[in-house]
Amino acid sequence: MVGLDNGGTVNNATVMTPDGRFLVDRLVEVPSRVTEGPAAAIDALEEALDTVLAVASVDRSAVRAVGLDTPGPASALGVISSRGSTNFLHPGWRGFDVRSALEERLGVPVVYNNDANAASLYAHVRYFGVAADLRSSVAAIVGTGLGGGVVHKGQLVTGATGMAGELGHVLLPTEGLLEPGQPVPRCNCGQYGDVESYASLTGIRNNLLPYWLTRYPRHDLHGVDPHQAARAVRGLGERGDEMALKIFEQQARALGRLFTIASNFTDPDAYFVGGGVVEAAPSFRDWYLKQVADSTTLRDEQRAAAVFAVVPDLDMAGARGSAIAALAALS
Repeated sequence: MVGLDNGGTVNNATVMTPDGRFLVDRLVEVPSRVTEGPAAAIDALEEALDTVLAVASVDRSAVRAVGLDTPGPASALGVISSRGSTNFLHPGWRGFDVRSALEERLGVPVVYNNDANAASLYAHVRYFGVAADLRSSVAAIVGTGLGGGVVHKGQLVTGATGMAGELGHVLLPTEGLLEPGQPVPRCNCGQYGDVESYASLTGIRNNLLPYWLTRYPRHDLHGVDPHQAARAVRGLGERGDEMALKIFEQQARALGRLFTIASNFTDPDAYFVGGGVVEAAPSFRDWYLKQVADSTTLRDEQRAAAVFAVVPDLDMAGARGSAIAALAALS
């Protein structure tokens, strides 16, 4: 199996044997060329496949299936939204069936998932191992937006249209989450007060940072370009900056409320957090994960059974999860 993780800048790829062993233990990346439109991007995906097969010393004729993930929004079958998306701005992408196009190019079955679902599946299988088919989990992937995934007994829950696991757009109660006088944050999707409006780089830039700067009028981030300032917050948090920690504490409380909601729907064995926010110094990462866990309201029985953990091997999680999904589809 080959797993292909398509991103806005690069494709990452991996190779997995039928017994579940990964033959690549590092990032193998090639430019994704998505800004050039579908034709160039399909060329780039084929190049990624050939590149990783060369790294793993595997002949292309041995590939039984390919797992593909892309950022959303897209249908369960890999048709990019007719309205486009952040990564697929070229007009040729609107309504484009990327899964079928790649399958036609490669001549082998292609199994599609969105990138957050693929990473969630990998986290589940990696954490539970041989018990994966007996366990369930929920994952929140905090990046530019907030993606997620729900896994039940080792299987991704995708839903009727592929929109299951879009955890970023779950609306949260604001009482006890917002500070006095703090505006209800707005998401790029148009909703107010969903998880992504707090727990994402975009949420920091558009909502949390502008508010918290009013509470810290002498902070060094005043006057800094909003994009640069938002990206600087994590580094400041790692160094113990008081305002940055307030921002991440509020973000973690939002994730805790999301997991509280999830606990009443799926009662999972594990809650995973991934994304740039946990690709940090261990002390900060552990502090952040504890904030999330402490903000998740569980019954005593659930608290005793559940684990909170970071998505492992995050840079490779999408490609690896895509390969796992491809293998499962052949079973």
